[in-house]
Amino acid sequence: MLYHSKNPHGGDIYGKQVFLDYSANTNPYGTPIGVLEAVRESLCDMHCYPDPYCRKLVAAIAESEGVPSEYILCGNGAAELIYSYCESVSPKQAVELAPTFSEYARGLWRADCTVSRYVLKKDNAFRLDREFLTFLEEVRPASVFLCNPNNPTGRVIDHSLLTDVLSLSAALDFRLFIDECFLDLSVGGESMSSYLYDNPRLFILKAFTKNYGMAGLRLGYCMTADQELLLKMSKTVPPWNVSLPAQAAGIAALKERDFLSYAKNTIAQEKHWLTDALTQLGFWVCPSDANFLLFQAPAGLHEKLLEEGVLIRNCDNYYGLGPGWYRIAVRRHEENMQLFSAIERILHEG
Repeated sequence: MLYHSKNPHGGDIYGKQVFLDYSANTNPYGTPIGVLEAVRESLCDMHCYPDPYCRKLVAAIAESEGVPSEYILCGNGAAELIYSYCESVSPKQAVELAPTFSEYARGLWRADCTVSRYVLKKDNAFRLDREFLTFLEEVRPASVFLCNPNNPTGRVIDHSLLTDVLSLSAALDFRLFIDECFLDLSVGGESMSSYLYDNPRLFILKAFTKNYGMAGLRLGYCMTADQELLLKMSKTVPPWNVSLPAQAAGIAALKERDFLSYAKNTIAQEKHWLTDALTQLGFWVCPSDANFLLFQAPAGLHEKLLEEGVLIRNCDNYYGLGPGWYRIAVRRHEENMQLFSAIERILHEG
């Protein structure tokens, strides 16, 4: 729970009246019915402790991902696993992109780690280029954090570049942390899970939050061949950190491939519409491969929209951005039209 500190993320629909939430990048179709039914059925067993080993859930993830169950550790959301990883690895020097998801730096700060940032440029449409390899050779970090696709830019990292970074991790002896939480709702990205077997330095983070609209349940998992690391991580959290309803929901969600495929196709169409609409308003929109868009507009737009009950992600707290930068989720067409009308009305009123 946050206590007397500013919320650094989106999704806070509780402080003010919000009828359109564009600040959280979750599936626009919400939670699959099959998942909701599984949660309801699990309520009958609420008097029981959850399985501390997440046996059935781990088996389902292993089958879905095509990796051994020994490579998998589940957690109370992706954020818990980030913190657990940082505490267990405890690197002295780490590299991350800028801008990128803020919880990496928070987890590293808790581990008393120095963070070096490779700043992405608007002139390059926030694309990660091959100069990053030279940067790593110069910094020689103990750990590297990459988000694929990156949040908040939505850019997928070129797969050949990722494999080169992985090869460099062996040559320079650093750990490679790749966050793939948005990958299944993105276009053009490819998971690095097939590289786990021969690369114990590789660590992949995933979650059910975005894909299956399960942000309220808190369920994530990670994969690595480094079982000693997973053992250390498991000792940093309580044994019942994954609730019984969350485990049931995860098992059910992995069966919802058609739901995921439909959402992904719809998001791709709506993303083009939103990009064109925002561009017509005179905003600069970052090319996105993910289910969200980063754009630059007049400062204070988020405050005006909130007055109308529309919540967007103000990105001025991202390292490398500032006032006037915003991120929005890609939602259903009728909602996207409401967002466009609200912004257009605000601009017209000056």
